[in-house]
Amino acid sequence: MSELDIRAVPYDSPVAQQLVVSALADLAQRYGGGGDETPVAASEFSPPAGAFLVAYLDEVPVGCAGWRTHGGTGDVAELKRMYVSPAARGRGVARRMLSAVEDSAREHGRRRLILECGDRQPEAIALYKGSGYERIPDFGYYRDEPGVLSFGRSL
Repeated sequence: MSELDIRAVPYDSPVAQQLVVSALADLAQRYGGGGDETPVAASEFSPPAGAFLVAYLDEVPVGCAGWRTHGGTGDVAELKRMYVSPAARGRGVARRMLSAVEDSAREHGRRRLILECGDRQPEAIALYKGSGYERIPDFGYYRDEPGVLSFGRSL
């Protein structure tokens, strides 16, 4: 793989928003609608409540993922907006992004990472299961929707 660099950026930065738009378009293609209607505020991805990361491959932004605090205890983080551009898929970028998100959440005192995804994302499901995530009760915006899959892992 060429050189991969993962950097924390503001969620509302132009590079992050360009990748988020691509992520939502990918989800819209799989599921219809706007892709993901979950309410998200940029402030949720600002330390210490969260972080947003962008992966650069040879200085070109190719992926993103963030975490935000979930629940009232302060020890759970929720993974949001995990995405790798089609041109960079199959090169280990997603696995490195997931690891970087886990490290960031852990550094900010989170002990568990949870996430929602859908059954039309087989690549994501394989990544999460292969990274030690296990099915948990559905919890988020889509908890009552058919096809939702929720996963969690202790950090």
